[in-house]
Amino acid sequence: MALYLKAAEILEKAEMKQAALKTLVYDSKFVNIKQLFALVCETQKYSSVLQEIIESTKLLKQTKLRMHMAMVLVHDLVIGQGLKCGGSWKTMMMKHRPRLQAALARMKVKHKVSKNEDLLPDRLKVLPEGRLPRYVRVNTLKTTVEDVVDYLKRDGLTYLGQASRLDDLTLKEKHFVKDIHLPELLVLSPQTDFHDHFMYKAGHIILQDKASCLPAYLLNPPSGSHVIDACAAPGNKTSHLAAIMKNKGKLFAFDLDAKRLATMSTLLLRAGVTCQQLANQDFLKVDPDSLQYKDVEYILLDPSCSGSGMVCLREDTSSADQEKTQARLASLASFQLRCLNHALRFPRLKRIVYSTCSIHSQENEEVVAACLQQNPNFRLVPLLSRWPERGLEPLTQCLRASTSKTRTHGFFVALLEKHSEAGNTKQEPAAQISDIEAAPRSEVEAAPRSEVEAAPRSEMEVAPHSPSTCVKRHAASEEDESEASEADEKPTPAATEQADSTPGKRKRKRKRKKKKKNKKAATVG
Repeated sequence: MALYLKAAEILEKAEMKQAALKTLVYDSKFVNIKQLFALVCETQKYSSVLQEIIESTKLLKQTKLRMHMAMVLVHDLVIGQGLKCGGSWKTMMMKHRPRLQAALARMKVKHKVSKNEDLLPDRLKVLPEGRLPRYVRVNTLKTTVEDVVDYLKRDGLTYLGQASRLDDLTLKEKHFVKDIHLPELLVLSPQTDFHDHFMYKAGHIILQDKASCLPAYLLNPPSGSHVIDACAAPGNKTSHLAAIMKNKGKLFAFDLDAKRLATMSTLLLRAGVTCQQLANQDFLKVDPDSLQYKDVEYILLDPSCSGSGMVCLREDTSSADQEKTQARLASLASFQLRCLNHALRFPRLKRIVYSTCSIHSQENEEVVAACLQQNPNFRLVPLLSRWPERGLEPLTQCLRASTSKTRTHGFFVALLEKHSEAGNTKQEPAAQISDIEAAPRSEVEAAPRSEVEAAPRSEMEVAPHSPSTCVKRHAASEEDESEASEADEKPTPAATEQADSTPGKRKRKRKRKKKKKNKKAATVG
């Protein structure tokens, strides 16, 4: 019964806007966080349906239950997989079960639908084909993609190879593919559950939505670099950064919430992360000029946001108080801009990823546009040219994600890079990160350090100051290197002129003139 008591408490607090739903769940200290989060999310998603069932059957009057408690119980009884409690509570609810099921059936007839999902408002319908796919990120600190694929095949799952289009992510049960864009991400059917699987418990795989994998993947800090994860908990992005860095270098992770940081510490330990330095600290109070952070070149900033992109957290715009919603968004956007501006103060910063799980432009494009206006020495890097959903005009270099276009939760990602130092007018070209299937990560690692730092992937499109023109750049072949060395040996006009001005060259020149003069004199004689 503890599950339903805690779920009802969280739903009530979320309705009163005390905190974000996810924060309330993680702060609850409940034994099974995943189970609690799933119940809370699904109950909130079906809230309008559940309230109608409860009101039409006068359940509150007959049971003396409060609305939020009735909602979680009715959800599991008539929509979910059955009540997870016993005793008097279960006896009471089973007594009303026929009337509750009849009310649900009448709703379906009224709306001319056959499935529970079809009763949801359009904004909450995930996909026509069903729920979002199950995404599994392979933790390369402990295993390889090939080993996980082999393990799943031995478990009886069917591997269909690399996905090549979005439709390939619509999978039958026990089928799985490798993701289109991210090389260390596997995609399975929505029904697949890994919470009790050995590989999950051992930290070999991380259950993480695809959109949530984008920030670390696009930042792509080199092995040995110094990196900041500014608002780190619960830690999936932090563990992803550590895997990309191969556990080499320093990964500073901040979070203001001590409880979330403790949960994150456990997650990182399970994932085999050793390069982290956790701090229970407000990122806005971190001193960018501290010697401790003098070598920080990469920052991942995923600040608190409305969470409107999360399928289970979407706001009901038809009934919500619009004035309060807009005020909350304005407050969040102000905080997000302060965080982004603060991050750009780190003296050696090269690149920063800014991301949110929000669908609102106030928290996304408008924050980035304001930041760029205030920081002219930073610019946007165009990302994944074949990604199906772009940032809103004119910031199309950014990425958006959604249930319909990318089969993920709603998300936003921008990558900013420093392009000039104070007083230096020379600017390096911006690099457009291309799709991963064009070249494996190993080619990037084989490139010289300067190229790796300038570009997160081995194949990229280099855009001069005009974003509409770009040229593909590949790792040099042996033939290219040979031509480059010949070009280096061949003197330029400027080099020749400089050579002529050297003392040795002037001496040889005088000798040639003297010899020519003597020859001329001999001819005359």
